[in-house]
Amino acid sequence: MHVHILGICGTFMGSLALLARELGFRVSGSDANVYPPMSTQLQEAGITLLEGYSADNLEPRPDRVVVGNALSRGNPEVEAVLDLHLPYQSGPEWLAEHVLPGRKVIAVAGTHGKTTTASLVAWLLESAGLSPGFLIGGVPRNFGLSARLGDPSAPFVVEADEYDTAFFDKRSKFVHYRPDVAILGNLEFDHADIFPDLAAIERQFHHLVRTVPGSGRLLVADGEAALERVIEQGCWSRISKFGHASGSEWRLALERDDASRFRVVHETDSMSEDAIVDWALTGEYNARNALAALGAAHECGVDLARGCAALARFETPRRRQEVRGEIAGIQVIDDFAHHPTAIAATLHGLRAATPKGRLLAVIEPRSNTMRLGTLRERLAQSTAEANRVWWYQPPELDWSLDEMVAMSVVPSETVSVLDELVAAVVSEAKPLDRIVVMSNGGFGGIHAKLLTALESAHGER
Repeated sequence: MHVHILGICGTFMGSLALLARELGFRVSGSDANVYPPMSTQLQEAGITLLEGYSADNLEPRPDRVVVGNALSRGNPEVEAVLDLHLPYQSGPEWLAEHVLPGRKVIAVAGTHGKTTTASLVAWLLESAGLSPGFLIGGVPRNFGLSARLGDPSAPFVVEADEYDTAFFDKRSKFVHYRPDVAILGNLEFDHADIFPDLAAIERQFHHLVRTVPGSGRLLVADGEAALERVIEQGCWSRISKFGHASGSEWRLALERDDASRFRVVHETDSMSEDAIVDWALTGEYNARNALAALGAAHECGVDLARGCAALARFETPRRRQEVRGEIAGIQVIDDFAHHPTAIAATLHGLRAATPKGRLLAVIEPRSNTMRLGTLRERLAQSTAEANRVWWYQPPELDWSLDEMVAMSVVPSETVSVLDELVAAVVSEAKPLDRIVVMSNGGFGGIHAKLLTALESAHGER
């Protein structure tokens, strides 16, 4: 069977292509831009890649076309699919049809932390010898790839995105997954391009809750008002809360301020147990992610002590506080932060783990929500833990980031030329500083440019 994927170089669709190839399908795909690392991963798997969208890409005729949610009416290849009456479906629908049946599905949802939490769950199951399958919106470094089938009898972990499914299906992607275990990690307003307000997102999360069976489990973060409103709309599954609240089944107690060591307490009606996590990650939000992952793994038979021990060997997914290099004691860190809350949490965690040097934040407002300026006041406030901030003003952004400078509580500036931005950061950086680059895109290869410039300016002679 020949499957052709539109938008194949996106993280989700590229991962889907790998699963289809692993299942034995002949796979091809097209995208507006075909470039590494996804293109390399796909080509190595024997997948044919076509750059640009055209009706010619549909010859020879595929048996099924899978359409990514970045595609819309008016796209020449989409129009050809419709004119030729080719069978087509969305990526989440294809996953639900070909991969998820017969598997225990663990879905990880939330505004922030989905990639890290899903990677944590997969790693805990792998460490317990279960060989899980997974599809994650990033590359977990413990595995080196973003998707795999795993053992057909083992659980399947999927990052459950609330973004819409396709141009012909405006429901959130996660309604297709019908999980046995669903993690609801947090919920606040995001995706301002498709949701008018937080209530609209809460309705989509409740659609997910409706799909979890009565024998299933919802792991719900405590202290999240929006999630409480979701559950109040109706729930028919078992619920376990996680966080800090005294009544939560899964609780954590920090033993270091930077959350690199913490105690996990698991309480049920019949027993109570605890264990220590001592790991390489920092930030209380990562500790909460770990708590949720331990709860999900426990539903698959992984005991608490074994899970906590495995976390010591967990490596963050790529682009999640990933150290890209260090020159003369100056670190360059890549982080995917896409929302004011994520920026603030990342900087807070790094501040606690940086007792001597400074935090220099370099931010590209690339997510749809940030580009629309919907949360601009919160965006300015989110950098309070940094010592200095540079805002990159891309040419296509239709509002001025000078507003961020005016509202900032720390020294900051706006730069619109990438090379000038690199030069400004490098001239400021000193040994023991950490340069945190925040963007959900490639940011013009700024990480490598910073390291090259640092080597020239500060490298050991």
